Amino acid sequence: MSKSIRVADDTYAALAALKCEDETFDELLSRLVRERRESIQAGAGLWADSDAAAKAREARSEFKRDVGRR
Repeated sequence: MSKSIRVADDTYAALAALKCEDETFDELLSRLVRERRESIQAGAGLWADSDAAAKAREARSEFKRDVGRR
């Protein structure tokens, strides 16, 4: 079953620029979703053996405290 989606002209132009010559828009969107998933999966667990996550949480908390003081 096919679906129609509306996109702004600038979004269409950006997608068209990313589309390979022999690729349909459906194939383009599938490829972009697949690449995004692969990118996310590649980064999963990146901080597993470090204290980076704790440092990021502390930096975020500090930022929120600073914003609250303004």
